[in-house]
Amino acid sequence: MTKITLKGHPINTIGALPLVGEKAPDFHLVKADLSRAKLADFIGKRMVLNIFPSIDTGTCANSVRKFNELAAAMEDTLVLCISRDLPFAQKRFCAAEGLEKVIPLSDYENGSFGKSYGLTMEDGPLAHLLSRAIIIIDQEGRVRYTQQVSELSEVPDYQAALEAL
Repeated sequence: MTKITLKGHPINTIGALPLVGEKAPDFHLVKADLSRAKLADFIGKRMVLNIFPSIDTGTCANSVRKFNELAAAMEDTLVLCISRDLPFAQKRFCAAEGLEKVIPLSDYENGSFGKSYGLTMEDGPLAHLLSRAIIIIDQEGRVRYTQQVSELSEVPDYQAALEAL
């Protein structure tokens, strides 16, 4: 269990992020077109997993915009934006914002991604959503960097994540 906060109020997640050097846990998520995506679909590319509670909050939306901007300059790298939002909401947001460099993925069906990556919040007003985190996975599917954002209302450390690439 990891302890984080939302505006200073404590929240617990169900576990801890995968360890650096480990093989990344497999995942099954839903794309904007309702097709399925799994980790194996992205092997061969570096992956930035930008994980957040909901696209409909300012901080989360800003992280998606920022990674879309940064992704334009990254070679051989995919930015996967993962939340429990419905794929329709993710698609609508990306279309309205003109965000074409990120791949929105949803964990809405059963929350299996949040469980296997230790990111589901157990309590607090956002219980059952994903906590804010960044995970870098290399071309072979190994975790190279993790960052659990300790205060949900804050953005991740983009520079540290980029340096890990």
